[in-house]
Amino acid sequence: MDDSLAAPGGTLIADGRVPDGARLAGLRLVAGDWALTACAYLAVALVLRGLTFGNPVVHIDEQFYLLIGDRMLHGALPYVDIFDRKPLGLFLLFAAIRKLGGEGFIEYQIVALLVASATALLVNRLAREIAPRAGAFWAGVGYLLYLSVFDCYGGQAPVFFNPLVALAALVVYRAWTAARADRLFASGALAMALVGMALQIKYSVVFEGVAFGVALLARGWTAGWRLGRLLFAAAAWCMIALAPTALAFAAYAAMGHADAFFFANFVSILGRKEPQLDAYSRLAQEVAALFPLWLAIFVAPGRLGAAREGASASGHALLRAWAIAAVAGFLLFGTWYDHYVAPLLAPLCVLAAPALGRGAGEARFAWRRSWLRLSGDARIYTRLMVGFGTLAAAFITGLHMHAHGTRAQVFHIAQLLKSRMGNGCAYINEGDPSLYMITGSCLMTRFIFQNHLNGADERNGLGVVPEREVARIMALRPPVVMIATKPQSRPTNWQSRAVVLAALSRDYTRYAVASAGNREYQLFALRPALARGGN
Repeated sequence: MDDSLAAPGGTLIADGRVPDGARLAGLRLVAGDWALTACAYLAVALVLRGLTFGNPVVHIDEQFYLLIGDRMLHGALPYVDIFDRKPLGLFLLFAAIRKLGGEGFIEYQIVALLVASATALLVNRLAREIAPRAGAFWAGVGYLLYLSVFDCYGGQAPVFFNPLVALAALVVYRAWTAARADRLFASGALAMALVGMALQIKYSVVFEGVAFGVALLARGWTAGWRLGRLLFAAAAWCMIALAPTALAFAAYAAMGHADAFFFANFVSILGRKEPQLDAYSRLAQEVAALFPLWLAIFVAPGRLGAAREGASASGHALLRAWAIAAVAGFLLFGTWYDHYVAPLLAPLCVLAAPALGRGAGEARFAWRRSWLRLSGDARIYTRLMVGFGTLAAAFITGLHMHAHGTRAQVFHIAQLLKSRMGNGCAYINEGDPSLYMITGSCLMTRFIFQNHLNGADERNGLGVVPEREVARIMALRPPVVMIATKPQSRPTNWQSRAVVLAALSRDYTRYAVASAGNREYQLFALRPALARGGN
């Protein structure tokens, strides 16, 4: 473990005891190192994310989460008033962020930056178990870089559940490598509580939670626990992990919405059909983009030798099991969007850390900035990871910001909507969910995420027929309708689009065309005679 203290300079007193003065000096040095590392990670995160601050269209997903959080503060219920499949905890998190005030956009982005930096620190702490401090430091940097590479430069869900999983991994690691198992049950309870909270941000965490649970039970078996005790622990840990989800379900059941909760959270995903050609294309690109980490994990050990003097072989095996569980969970879903890679980054960066350091046998406290010193061999893997990660992160962030549009463009569209919306509603058939927040528009439907009604892959995953829901909306004659010139959902639900276009042609007049990034939108206003109640 990296928690032990030595006297400054890395030496111990002959009888193995550390004088009080030396211990205090060591504590100050440890605290100073962690503070310096935390500041470095904050600086890296700020460079990677700073240019996106205040932009309301960083990513469509997180706009949507923020909108739901905002509407929850005004009485809306997820799954009942606004449909989505994410767990309730994610929306509660964004509702809490929305309480910070302001517009909400820069607030959630700053919170995401702080959380990502804290996760990098956890990656560093885990990596120190198997790697020198230099490698652990660069593993944390790699985590921040590759979040941006895989479309998580804002507030995507993995940004918020990764620290919970990484902290659970650290708890399990300590229990796994401890000489005694007298605190194993409590450690398992803590780890499963963290997994349970993470499950309420994204259910895919279940795979890592199962891996941690099996590891804890295996540790109990080796400690001599009898079968009854193992079964009791397994049941208790499962209950702790599932408790937050059970509590959320119970709350909805008490309100009479158990069916809506169960369908949205556990059934609707089964009706979603992703085009496999597109999915496999994304998977190939993602595997290729991770090649610096694959080299560090699979190639470097044969060239660089031991990870770190005193590192636990069984602990290393546990970290590999964590990575395998994360990869398995990623592969089994079969959709493979870029941000789905993010849960893999923490365990992969930890496993890459030994190749990023300056070799085994590094003396603790030998030099305060030892995390910056690298051997010749380590420089190859570190420069490759950092160099490629930096270029890819800059390219992906810049490309997507150019494609999504600027703050000025989005607020211009919002003003155009408000100019004809009056006190009524806008129906944004295609466009950014943030426009509902900026305009303050009411919602014409609970299916406001554009792909839900416009994507052919969602046809059987909503519990309604999409074109019928669109027909119902258009029959209500919303004062303003916004639609993209070219369909944005892939594959497109052409039946739903035809319903909208027919209603627009019959009842509406186009009054503006506006762009956000590389997307062009057409805005339609209800004809005056119809707006006054005519036929």
